[in-house]
Amino acid sequence: MVAGNGLFYPILGFASFVVFIYMSFGGIKFSVLEEGPELGFVERNGTQFVLDGKAFYVNGWNSYWLMVQSVDVYSRSKVREMLKTGAKMGLTVCRTWAFNDGDYNALQTSPGHFDEQAFQALDYVIAEARQHGVRLLLSLVNNLQAYGGKSQYVKWAWQEGVGLSSSNDSFFFDPSIRSYFRNYIKTILTRKNTITGIEYRNDPTIFGWELINEPRCMSDPSADTLQGWIDEMSTFVKLIDKKHLLTVGLEGFYGPNDPKSSTVNPEFWASRLGSDFIRNSKISNIDFASVHIYPDHWFHEQVFEDQLKFVSKWMLSHIEDGDKVLKKPVLFSEYGLSEKNENFSLSDREKMHRTVLDIIYKSAKKNRSGAGALVWQFLVGGMNEFSDEYGMVPWESSSTPSVFVEHSCRLAKEKGWTQLDESFKQHC
Repeated sequence: MVAGNGLFYPILGFASFVVFIYMSFGGIKFSVLEEGPELGFVERNGTQFVLDGKAFYVNGWNSYWLMVQSVDVYSRSKVREMLKTGAKMGLTVCRTWAFNDGDYNALQTSPGHFDEQAFQALDYVIAEARQHGVRLLLSLVNNLQAYGGKSQYVKWAWQEGVGLSSSNDSFFFDPSIRSYFRNYIKTILTRKNTITGIEYRNDPTIFGWELINEPRCMSDPSADTLQGWIDEMSTFVKLIDKKHLLTVGLEGFYGPNDPKSSTVNPEFWASRLGSDFIRNSKISNIDFASVHIYPDHWFHEQVFEDQLKFVSKWMLSHIEDGDKVLKKPVLFSEYGLSEKNENFSLSDREKMHRTVLDIIYKSAKKNRSGAGALVWQFLVGGMNEFSDEYGMVPWESSSTPSVFVEHSCRLAKEKGWTQLDESFKQHC
């Protein structure tokens, strides 16, 4: 009897450990495969996004940090909480990074070399989004230095002795770096999710791909260099993945030869950044245009009311472009108001958000190209290191969620229910 008990307890302890490991890792796979909702691909019909044959207008948000918070199991609960919160607010699309180049917990540790643990973190983000009926707009590289960005690619090429220039803009024209990035694209698009068993290119949880966050090529203000890069990379994406939507990731500035550069751009500098909203967005493999909205960053002397007037002018100009010139949807993929502004107030931030969302709603009512907006940015509690001057934890203010819930409700009533979280309906 004593000997039997002595053997029993170690076996029980080992069994408990196995169950824990299964619930932490294997259990994720089981729950997603058994409970994940059926999703259709979001497509484009002219100037509108379409889901299951009906117009689909986006109300969503940015949480760039989802993948890096999923690398370690102990922090994955933040990702689940964020996606669950978004779904409960009726939000349908989240934009997040599908890159981390050469940084801490890097996905791509060097050109063509990937960390499997980090890749499984991205697998988890996609699987968890599927659970909550939230689609993901996945960005593939950063123009900025955060999480590696184009500067990391240039550094790699320089270290390997194949780089043509140490300029960050060589990301767009150096043949070796372009080869690095094409390989990255192929690896991401053909990745088979270890949780769902679905290749990324076949997963409707992914709303679409964004080539690069806020591209600028200031060494060539004509935008010819960036135009060639977009043309090449968009063609490459479509050779591999014909199911998903594709956008550039532009801020929306008009190029130097566009008449709107002097009438709509915030200031003269905006036309000299090496991007050109119309030319870049017109490329045939680009399915929808992307625009950002940061009047408080772009104007340093404007009072808040003038910033709101600019927001309306900026959005309506780009919606007009979508309707008449591009004949494609226009997604305002970042917008926000900084808490560092002089005399900042939460009510002003919410007023700015409502201005953006009201214009989207009017666009939806008239079946125009203003196809949605993604606020920058949402977090959950205890994430100060990932926050910035625009960061918000939705439930820390009772009024903040209501702005987005109300917009979700009116879009749902106008265009039909696209939300899969049944709890959202009680708010409407």
